Amino acid sequence: MKPNMTRLELETLQIHGHTTVGWDINTPPNEYVDEYGHVVPKSVHYGERDPYTPRRRAYDDPEVVNLREYLRENNGLRDLEICSPSEVKRAARIFHRDGFVVVEDLLSTTLLAEMREVCANYLRQILAFEGLNGQRYMQESGRLPHRYCYGTTSASRQMMHDPVWVKMIDLPTSTPILTEIFGTSEYRVWGGGGDLSLPGAIEYQHLHTDGIDDQTNFADRVRAASRKGISVSEDADFQELDFRTQRRIMDFANPGVTINFLMCDLTFENGPIRQIPGSHTMSTPPPIPEEEPEWMRLSTLVSARAGAGVIRDTRAWHGATPNLSKEIRAMPSIEYSAGWGSGKHFLKTMPYDLWETLSPHARDICRDIRQEPGVWPFGAGFMHPLAGVLRDKYVEDSNGSDTSKTVRTDARSAGKAVRVFNGQ
Repeated sequence: MKPNMTRLELETLQIHGHTTVGWDINTPPNEYVDEYGHVVPKSVHYGERDPYTPRRRAYDDPEVVNLREYLRENNGLRDLEICSPSEVKRAARIFHRDGFVVVEDLLSTTLLAEMREVCANYLRQILAFEGLNGQRYMQESGRLPHRYCYGTTSASRQMMHDPVWVKMIDLPTSTPILTEIFGTSEYRVWGGGGDLSLPGAIEYQHLHTDGIDDQTNFADRVRAASRKGISVSEDADFQELDFRTQRRIMDFANPGVTINFLMCDLTFENGPIRQIPGSHTMSTPPPIPEEEPEWMRLSTLVSARAGAGVIRDTRAWHGATPNLSKEIRAMPSIEYSAGWGSGKHFLKTMPYDLWETLSPHARDICRDIRQEPGVWPFGAGFMHPLAGVLRDKYVEDSNGSDTSKTVRTDARSAGKAVRVFNGQ
């Protein structure tokens, strides 16, 4: 057990409510580590840093106190619209307008409790490794301090091996909304993970998208947009349409949707996600932290409550914000792809025996990620903050028959500068 974190602290860790986890003054602001845990010099471009962050990671530091009070007065997207699960068409309209929508009560009380316990169990595994230089926690490769992702700390890159996690795939509250958003029930699941921030994550994470829309599959997008009410024939030739119609088709034919499920209420101080309305239609990358206007930094989903879901267009600009509280903010996710997507990053991360227990619809949309009978998904169930360790574990589980590599990604197209891409 690491010297700076007691066994009791790990054993009693909860994913919601008051916690003693976090707030490590020995972890400098804006520090990044590589796939082996080595600190990356500030002169090296390794993800975006927050130039306005407090200089000490301490709850009662004057700069932290001032930022907390400023957020108390100003944080939160004004007039945030929150839908109920029964408002299917309204939720879809807001999604297509803003690039995201908050829907309350997606999780039942029972499933919320189960997910909180599962998230806490996996976080215990992530935090069990000793930090460097007297730090309480080992940082995740390529991610700002005190921030982790369940998916990218899993050697399989997904959480589709967990029976509770996959319960969120096909919910009576979310499936009708997803069907309305995609314009069909023939979408697909490509994985699930979700990020979290510990108390003391004092930096703003840079705005980013979840990947880059390759702007292809024109015929498929025409059909998808037509099903969503765009005035165009399903058989229309995209190239012959006027530019305004082409633009509407690309805007409405979203390639991917992520649902982040809230494990706690989002407050002004516990690191609420920020979403930039309308940014899913932008062809330019989001601004770097030095150029991000203040209204974007404050465009957070304060007032969204535990059990709700943030249903996001993967093209929309978003990012995490400072967690200045004494509560962990976790948002496990399920990630969906349009049925016409390329599927080039789909991996067999779901055990066949678990796939067999799903509903008929869930089995159908998870068909591309199920492993073969009797084969455990490579790396599934092994959690570690360092990308190099995850890469080696994946290759080990495949007995050297499969590949895995770490890559550097454009920080504005991902929330993490170093990623592991598994083979298959």
